[in-house]
This record gives sequence, C-alpha cells and structure tokens, in this order.
Amino acid sequence: MESVMSGVMESVNQRTQMVGQNRLELLLFRLSGEQIYGINVFKVKEVLQCPKLTNMPGSSSVVRGVAHIRGGTIPILDLSLATGNPPIENLAERFVIITEYNIRVQGFLVHGVERIINMNWEDIQPPPKGTGHEHYLTAVTKYNDQLVEIIDVEKILAEVSPLDDDISEDLVTEEITKRASEVEVLITDDSKIARKQICKTLERIGFKVVQFNDGKEAHDHLLSLIDQGIKPSDKYPIVISDIEMPEMDGYTLTAEIRNNPQLQDLYVVLHTSLSGVFNKAMVQKVGANDFLAKFQPDMLGQLVIDRLTSLGIDLPPSEGEA
Repeated sequence: MESVMSGVMESVNQRTQMVGQNRLELLLFRLSGEQIYGINVFKVKEVLQCPKLTNMPGSSSVVRGVAHIRGGTIPILDLSLATGNPPIENLAERFVIITEYNIRVQGFLVHGVERIINMNWEDIQPPPKGTGHEHYLTAVTKYNDQLVEIIDVEKILAEVSPLDDDISEDLVTEEITKRASEVEVLITDDSKIARKQICKTLERIGFKVVQFNDGKEAHDHLLSLIDQGIKPSDKYPIVISDIEMPEMDGYTLTAEIRNNPQLQDLYVVLHTSLSGVFNKAMVQKVGANDFLAKFQPDMLGQLVIDRLTSLGIDLPPSEGEA
C-alpha cells in the first residue's frame, strides 16, 4: 500500500514528463470479484483506508455516505453499486480513492487497490461492442494478460448527481443562432455522456457539431479532409478535445495538429475533467490554444462565440457583456 500511496502523491512535475508522449498512469483496483479496473492517476488526489461514513438522507443509494477528510466533507460513491454490481461490504477493510472530476471532489469506494502502471494510450482500446459490458466503460486494456476495464466515471457522476447542462438564455439570441447555424464545431471525447453534454450546449446555441470518440478518429478525419482538398481550419473554426482518450489522447492529437503544416492553424481547446491539475503552462506546452474545465455550459458556449467573433464572424456579444 505504501508504494501505491507514494505513486499517487508523486509531484505533478514528474507526471507531466508524459505530456505529449501519448502515455498515462493507471491506478488499478478491484470492486467485487477478480476483475481489475483502472483510473487515470492524474484524477487521483489520494488513496486511504475507508474512513467513518455519515449517512446522507435523500441521496442516491450509490452514495454510501460522506467522509470528513482534511477539513472538507466529501461524498463517497460505491463504484461497485454504480456499475450494477453488489455493494461493497466490510467498509472498514476497504479503500477510498479521492478524485477530482469536473471541478468536484468525491471519493470512490473500492474493494482493494492494486498498483500503479505506466501505459501507452495506443494500448488503451475502446470497449468491445455488443457484449452489453461496455455500458459503464470508456476503454479497456491488458496488463499481465489480464483485462483492465476503465470506467466511464463521468457517466456515473451524471447519474448520481446530474450536472446542469442548460445555458443562460442571454447567450442564445436570434442573431447568434442564425449565424451559428452556418458553423461546424469538431469535438472529440471518449465519454458518451460528455459528448452528449457538449453537443446539447453547442446545438442549443445553433452550432452544428461533428463528433468523434477519440483523438485518432478525429485526426484521421482531418487528414481525410486534406485528401479531399478541403482546408480543415476553414471547415472547423474550433476543435474541442478531451485529454483522456483511448488510442490517441488530446495532448498527442494537439501535437500532431501542430506538427502538420496543413493542420497547424486549427484552433484547439482542451476540454477536460482533469480540472485540478492542469494549468495554462501545461496547455501551452503541447500547443493548445485554450483550456476549459468540464463541465461549464456558459463558459463553453461563450468560448466558441468569442472564437468566431475573433475571426471576424459577426456574432454579437451576450446581453450580459453588452
């Protein structure tokens, strides 16, 4: 357990050496049974023995209670229950993984924590289709000939505590909607729920959205446009990419775009639930134009509108800025 703890608490500077190299660290854990699951270490703040939990009346059954940790009150979610499996028992012997997603801190109750492994995103694959098992997964990989399943945490959090994905009415004017309808925005995200949230926000304003599941799909699409004689930056004034994605992450997608003379003028925004760790300097390191923490509908909508305004596409500001 000490090696896990020391790995989790490594300095951010050490971990950022992987930035742009299509690599990640996974913290491996178990729920019930022998299946191994993984979560990106970047989202982990600490791992600890399950503390005393206080019941939260009226909360989802997935929330086993709240824990008082380092002066804060943190909801503790049973990841086994959340994925349709039996609840975790003997809590005093179990572990909690404290994470930050979408500007929220929460703990995930797990049966046991295994180790931290260093992986290539190329070795992380989308979940197999048609098995009925991919419902709560964003990806799978192999470690020591064992299948590792990477849970779609954003889907679980959206079910337990739905995010407000409505946008302010003053962002959606008739003039903006009319002009936005002529604009296509490319988005890529491996989480189905995240794609749905982004699409809802942008389509509510009036934008057309072209979506992909991972960086490789998006990159292949951009290259196919070049083959057709279409300049990608003319088609897409803005590309919005998640960071964590199987096969090709958002950092590597950004680096590939910047290294290709026919793509390098694309405007790339990294849009991610890794809100607690990343900053402008790290975004600039891989050449992204901007960074936005998930999920803030008004900020996302305003960012796209501001981008089009800066290009001279005559979109008026929202009423709040007039």
